[in-house]
Amino acid sequence: MIKKFKKVKKVRELVPEVVAEKAATLNPLAPPKPEEPPQLGPVQRITNENITEHREEVLKGARKYIYPLQHSKRRIVTVTLSIVIGALVAFMIYCGLALYKFYQYNTFVYRATQVVPFPIAKTGGNYVDYENYLFELRHYIHYYQTQQQKDFSGSGQQQLLQFRKQALNDVINNSYVKILARQNRVSVSNKEVDDRIAEVRAQNRLGSNNKVFADVLRDYWGWSVNDFKRSLKDQILAEKVVAKLDTATNSRAQQALAQVNSGTNFTDVAKKFSDDPSAKDNGGDYGISITKENPNIPPQVTEELFKLKQGQVSGIIDAGPTLEIVKVNKTNGASVTAQHISFKLKDIQSYINAEKAKEPVKTYVHF
Repeated sequence: MIKKFKKVKKVRELVPEVVAEKAATLNPLAPPKPEEPPQLGPVQRITNENITEHREEVLKGARKYIYPLQHSKRRIVTVTLSIVIGALVAFMIYCGLALYKFYQYNTFVYRATQVVPFPIAKTGGNYVDYENYLFELRHYIHYYQTQQQKDFSGSGQQQLLQFRKQALNDVINNSYVKILARQNRVSVSNKEVDDRIAEVRAQNRLGSNNKVFADVLRDYWGWSVNDFKRSLKDQILAEKVVAKLDTATNSRAQQALAQVNSGTNFTDVAKKFSDDPSAKDNGGDYGISITKENPNIPPQVTEELFKLKQGQVSGIIDAGPTLEIVKVNKTNGASVTAQHISFKLKDIQSYINAEKAKEPVKTYVHF
C-alpha cells in the first residue's frame, strides 16, 4: 500500500500544477456547457472614400491563389520551348545528314532547303544555296525517270553521279554570272522574261495554250510555270552579260551595220563580216521561206523579221549566242525570205573562268 502511494505521488509530481488544478474542476458527468457565440468585431462600412482601400484588401487576399496559376503558365511555356528547340535541333541534324552525308534529293529535303538557306558552295563572297542545286538536279532526274524510264539504282548510279556534278557546276556558273552582272550593271526584268516566252510560244514551241504549256513543263521537267521562268531568267541574264562583255564582237557588228546603212550591198557586207560559214557563199541568204513557226530561227530574230517591210534592214539583234542583222527581201504576211549577218559571241565560260581565277569556288559537298 505504501509502495502504491509512493507511485501516485511520483506521477503527481510529474504533472504540472496548473494542469492538475484544471483537471480538478472538470466533471465528466456534468452536462456540457453551451458554447458562447463568437464575438464579431465592428464591420467597416464601405463608402466611396474607402472603396479603393477595401478593393486592395480583397485583392491582396486573392493573390495567394493566383501565384500557383502563374507558376503553371511559366512551366507550360518552358516545356513548350524545350519541345520546339528539341524539334528544331532534330530537324537540323536530319537535314545536315541528308544533304551533306547522304546527298538526298527527295521532296521533303527540297522543301526544307527552300525554307533554310543551307549552302552548297561559296563563290567569292557569295554563298550558293543548296536549293539551287536541287532545283537543277531534280529536273534532270524527273525527265530521265518519266520520259526515258531510267532507273538510277544499280548501274544507273554512275549516270546519277554525272547529273550531280553537272547540276553543281551549273549553279556555280550561274552564281558567277550574277557576280559579273552586278559588276556590269546588267539585269533582267520580269517583262523581258514574259516577252521571251511570248516569242517562243509564237513559234508554237511551248504548246498551243496555257494548259498544254503547263502540262508539258510538269510532265517533262517536273516544273511549274514559275520554275520555267526562273530558269529562263538565268539564261537571259547570261546572254545579256556576255553581250555586254564581248566588246570586240559588238564593235564588229556596229561596223557591219554602219556599212549597210551607208548603202553598201548587204550581200557584200555579209560575206565580209558574218561568222556563219554559209554566208561566204550565199551572202547570208537563209535559203528558205521563213514562217513564224520555224523552229530553226531564233525567236528574237523571227519576231524582228515579221516587223520589217520588204527591203528593210534591222538593227543589231541579241539572239543569245549570236548577234544578228537581218534584211527582208520578200514578205507576204505569212512568210518572208531574208538574209542575215551573224556574229558569234564568245562563250561566257571564258568570263566565268577568269572570275573563278580571281575568286576560287569552295564547295561543301564531295561526290
